[in-house]
Amino acid sequence: MTPRGTAVVLDAPGRFRLVPHAPRPPGPGEAQVRVHAVGICGSDRELYQGNRPPEYVRYPVVPGHEWSGTVIAVGEQAPASLIGRKVVGEGLWNCQTCERCRDGETSLCTAGYEETGFTLPGAMAPTLTLPARLLHVLPPDADLTAAALLEPAACAAAAVLKACPLPGSRVAVIGTGALGLLATQLLGSFSPGELVVIGTRPDRAGPAHRFGATSYRTWDDAAGLSGFDVVIEAAGASSSAHAATYLPRRGGRVVLTGNPPPGAKGLDPAQVVVRQLSMGSVFGASSGAWTYAVRAFAAGRLDPLPLVTHELRVDEFARAMDLVRGGDPGTGKVLLRPH
Repeated sequence: MTPRGTAVVLDAPGRFRLVPHAPRPPGPGEAQVRVHAVGICGSDRELYQGNRPPEYVRYPVVPGHEWSGTVIAVGEQAPASLIGRKVVGEGLWNCQTCERCRDGETSLCTAGYEETGFTLPGAMAPTLTLPARLLHVLPPDADLTAAALLEPAACAAAAVLKACPLPGSRVAVIGTGALGLLATQLLGSFSPGELVVIGTRPDRAGPAHRFGATSYRTWDDAAGLSGFDVVIEAAGASSSAHAATYLPRRGGRVVLTGNPPPGAKGLDPAQVVVRQLSMGSVFGASSGAWTYAVRAFAAGRLDPLPLVTHELRVDEFARAMDLVRGGDPGTGKVLLRPH
């Protein structure tokens, strides 16, 4: 029986409804997923507050792009073997036929932006229907609560893969949110000689070390930090990208993945050119990065579960948004459970 229940609908910034869920049967090539849990991130906060760029949102919309669940039905031309499997799914509905997709850069699809939870119905509902080609199958014993955070993990994986760390490298990660900590955990698999996490609050030292950092420094205590082979910027603060270019050695690599606010401090071209820094950036995650994150999760090399501090019912959406926007240091990832 197809699950029914309550879904969240955002009609406009700051305006939402709790409505009876109307499941959409899967069409050709599609799968219907029973949602287990859905995470809330900064992009969802932007969606709710109305400061997400207009080209990346379409109201009304059911939010929710970080999710996990179990396939309960498939349409024609979708593998019947998916039924009953635990899955996560890519948010970007890439076409897989344009030049960028065929080159493996599916997060740069030129067919036009469409994303689950922003322009298309998301997972803050009992079921989600989407193209089966976007699904990544999990092991039968996978923890679906932890798996709900594989979307930010895939974004972190994209940054790590672009950074190309080598064993013994000196690595720095800027940012102690979900993206920074998940990148730190993945970087640990490359056996860095030093893995320093840089944040703004002393109380983030514990989480940084639990996720694999060899040391933690606040910016107040970061004087003298330099000479890193790789720097990953995952904070998205107004000055963190600028600061990231002063941390690597000459010829080092910097990957920017935090989403900076309007008016953020720009990079110094002379600093980049004279020191011959290799610069990269990541927005979202390609299918390859998703595959890497799912494999790392299945192998036990990636565990996002310690990030979760709150699990609420989907009809507690208002409370969840208050938690995410409240700035309480004790609030980590907030999950909603539709069932």
